[in-house]
Amino acid sequence: MPIYEYTCNGCGEGFELLLRHDTTAMCPSCRSEDIKRLLSLPAIKSSGTHALAMRAAKKRDRSQGMEQMAAQREYELNHED
Repeated sequence: MPIYEYTCNGCGEGFELLLRHDTTAMCPSCRSEDIKRLLSLPAIKSSGTHALAMRAAKKRDRSQGMEQMAAQREYELNHED
């Protein structure tokens, strides 16, 4: 049972479906059957893609950490206990 990627021509929603032979594909948001199957790219795992993923994760974590510190500082300035 393959998983296919689709986009809905009606609402523009992107989604994945696990299709069986007797299943009719439709958009989960608007229930339209006017959908387009997309070309799925294979996932490639290598040391290079792992390094890129780790850099992206570190950048995301650093950004979230800065946002949390700013929110904590704002809280402390506005709530004197």
